[in-house]
Amino acid sequence: MVDVERSLQLIKRGCDELLIEADLVERIKSGKPLRVKAGFDPTAPDLHLGHTVLINKLRHFQELGHHVMFLIGDFTGLIGDPTGKNVTRPPLSREQVVENAKTYKEQVFKILDPEKTEICFNSAWFDALGAAGMIRLAAQHTVARMLERDDFSKRYAGGLPIAIHEFLYPLCQGYDSVAMRADVELGGTDQKFNLLVGRELQKHYGQQPQCVLTMPLLEGLDGINKMSKSLGNYIGISESPREIFGKVMSISDNLMWRYYDLLSFRDLAEIARFKQEICEGRNPRDIKVLLAQELVERFHSRSAAEDALTEFEARFRQGVLPDDMPELTVASEGVAMSVVNVLKLAGLTVSTSEALRMVAQGAVRANGERVSDKGVAFAPGESVVLQVGKRKFAKVQVV
Repeated sequence: MVDVERSLQLIKRGCDELLIEADLVERIKSGKPLRVKAGFDPTAPDLHLGHTVLINKLRHFQELGHHVMFLIGDFTGLIGDPTGKNVTRPPLSREQVVENAKTYKEQVFKILDPEKTEICFNSAWFDALGAAGMIRLAAQHTVARMLERDDFSKRYAGGLPIAIHEFLYPLCQGYDSVAMRADVELGGTDQKFNLLVGRELQKHYGQQPQCVLTMPLLEGLDGINKMSKSLGNYIGISESPREIFGKVMSISDNLMWRYYDLLSFRDLAEIARFKQEICEGRNPRDIKVLLAQELVERFHSRSAAEDALTEFEARFRQGVLPDDMPELTVASEGVAMSVVNVLKLAGLTVSTSEALRMVAQGAVRANGERVSDKGVAFAPGESVVLQVGKRKFAKVQVV
């Protein structure tokens, strides 16, 4: 007997939207394993924690006994997904796609069970579809419908160019669902239009339309922008234990809970208990350490997580907390404040330009960790120990 309530609770954990829930409930009740799809274009050689939000959700479906299909878009990667872009995204070469796809296959099994995962490449059906088939596919959608997509409509209204091949991307992603006979497709909130195109195409081809589950976009280390390698605010899952641990420890206390919701496999009741303990006076740093250890263990090993903690604590103790360290308060006006502004207002640098220079030189540390990104920000209510060079220290409370 399928426990529908338990299944829904796990499936909806951290999700932004589920369409259509009643349809999904009926499919779960049937007892037949669902065909669950998520696609990733191999646009860079490494995955980061932002990518794993969807992969974690695929793992949830695996735990419930469903059939997971990890789609590598080796064909769509040649087009370039314009989602969220205000300019045409340059397509990748075939060589880049093939090389990046190799690393995706290796990295995804740090989370998914390889015995329960089907790896798919969409070139398998698009190469066979051919030019005539692509024209027939293009006939299934109008330009007016395409312009309903937010980024297309904004570019069109702003007089920015939209290349014809960009209209093909949502159709190709939708056709993936037809070829894979997907019951459920996962995607970020910025993918909703494309996921719904999949439903429409499945109807056209006589299939029951897939359910759509969207997940939030994970903020990067700056707590503001979507995690991205191009912005330098990412944590790569193939990075060293020391790097992963240190970067997790550098995030704000507020952002920590977002990471717990979307990245941790801990029980929700346990996370709720952590929040209560902090309200009762426990140091948020202790809870952040548990998250950092969990992620290092997932992508490396338990022993690597223990070693990373030992090393981090040793570095934190070595000079970060002098006895005469001043305690300061800076006003944020209710919004996250960049490390550059905090340094200036706290008097640790004489100007913004000096703060920028110190960050660029690797001379700034926050809670013992080197700050390499000027976009790192601290939220209202956050307390941080800042160090500039060897002799300037301050414990700063952002209010």
